[in-house]
Amino acid sequence: MTISNSRIVLAAAAHPDDIEFLMAGTLLDLKHNGYDIHMWNIADGSCGTDSLETDQIVRIRAEEAKASADIAGAKLHPSVTKDIEILYEKWLVAKAAALVRRIKPNILLVPSTVDYMEDHQNAGRIMVTAAFVRGMRNYMTSPPEKPWNGPIAVYHAMPHGLRDPFRKRIRPGQYVDIGGVLETKEAMLGKHVSQKEWLDRSQGIGAYIGLMKSMAREVGTMSGVFEYAEGWRRRSHWGFGSEDYDPLSDALMENCLIDQDYEASLE
Repeated sequence: MTISNSRIVLAAAAHPDDIEFLMAGTLLDLKHNGYDIHMWNIADGSCGTDSLETDQIVRIRAEEAKASADIAGAKLHPSVTKDIEILYEKWLVAKAAALVRRIKPNILLVPSTVDYMEDHQNAGRIMVTAAFVRGMRNYMTSPPEKPWNGPIAVYHAMPHGLRDPFRKRIRPGQYVDIGGVLETKEAMLGKHVSQKEWLDRSQGIGAYIGLMKSMAREVGTMSGVFEYAEGWRRRSHWGFGSEDYDPLSDALMENCLIDQDYEASLE
């Protein structure tokens, strides 16, 4: 495996606004610590409406995502499929793998593979495979990109609602303090205007930004240290880097707390 001194992070999620809910604080903290930050919403948000035609809502949500990325100072990469069509399929893995090879991130932020929604779970699975095949010379990406075998650490975000599909609470392995960037994270989520009314009507989520803040506050309480936090579970190192490779902790230092009870529970 080649040595990499890159400071690049890719946050990849299912839909426009998923990153803002569960990943944006960490992304902003990394930017403040010298990282180049990238955002990718795999799906285009096409089903996030009960009143607009597909082309209308896709255009609106692309504009909202761009406005959010601009606030963060992130490079936004275009979506490649529709909502409810994030399936674990060869062509979609090849698209994701091409992006990983092109960006060469040493930190990959992805959704939980246990979540209430299949799109979220599949997005996490697809990104894990995309990272795993990054250096395989005989794996063809779409479009073709040269293999890259630098180390990469994969961190899974908390599921929406902080519970798995069977209602079990999920505990993070690491907590990132987002108190200093919460206002910016809130501004990013606030750009997704189309979703506030849609989620209120479809899922009963009346306090759109309030929900994000309440989850961040709950994770902060779980940390026992931070007021507002985002939680992460670092994936096994096999196929990605050395066993002790944890660039998130290295970059954020005292702003990233490892949960020792979680670590002990792994044995």
